[in-house]
Amino acid sequence: MQNGYYQATGGMVTQFNRLDVITNNLANINTSGYKRDDVVIADFKRIFKETQDELPIQNHTRDASRFVNTTVDRVPQIDQEYTDFTMGSLKTTNNPLDLAITREDAFYLVQTNNGEIRLTKDGNFQLDDEGYLVNKQGYKVLNSNYFDNPENAWIKVNENANYINVDKNGNISVDGNQNSRLFIAQVDDIRALQKDGDNVYKIDDLTRIRDLDNSNSVRQGFSQGSNVNPVTEMVGLIEANRMVEMYQKVMTAHMDDLNQDAINKLASVK
Repeated sequence: MQNGYYQATGGMVTQFNRLDVITNNLANINTSGYKRDDVVIADFKRIFKETQDELPIQNHTRDASRFVNTTVDRVPQIDQEYTDFTMGSLKTTNNPLDLAITREDAFYLVQTNNGEIRLTKDGNFQLDDEGYLVNKQGYKVLNSNYFDNPENAWIKVNENANYINVDKNGNISVDGNQNSRLFIAQVDDIRALQKDGDNVYKIDDLTRIRDLDNSNSVRQGFSQGSNVNPVTEMVGLIEANRMVEMYQKVMTAHMDDLNQDAINKLASVK
């Protein structure tokens, strides 16, 4: 068994997965409110040590680990994938329905076409044909009364209104009259959020969300860009590609050079 070959294979697969994350970040560099993803790479031995006491079978922990080949369990693995929620840059648009949210832990609440509740950082809203406030995917934006009256939580604006004003706490006024207030969502643990496509996040338990009635985080007429740094991502892309090339050379050396050398030596045994 060629342990080095399997180590290189594992390392290459890890870099392929890292490349997927980087390319997705680069693809969303111009997506409003997009938050970049990143990975933490660790070797299997470190992960094993961190989790061995939690394994269900006692014989698969300390006692069994004595028989593990320590040259095999150094294969790099993706230990963790996470989302970086730092703010992106703000761009002035002067569009009254562009509402940038400036708190890292604050989100807008939207309802999908299937009735599911999602969170989003993208505040580039518009009005649909019925005058409801929606995002780019057509998901309706929810107001602060969602938990009290979920059947009547959509925000409707008169399409013939002269002007719409939204203050820093998300209060909406149409032609000087109070309309409603945006639901500014805060999650008790931001790590509980999971990306669900269409630049939205889902959470398994809605009771972990609370409404910030005094968030001081909404900026009307601004759009928040993604927090993807193209230079950083390109450096990571080049580094991952070089790692793949390095692992490929190691695999080739094992399969061709070392095997050929072993064959020649065995053939010459007297």
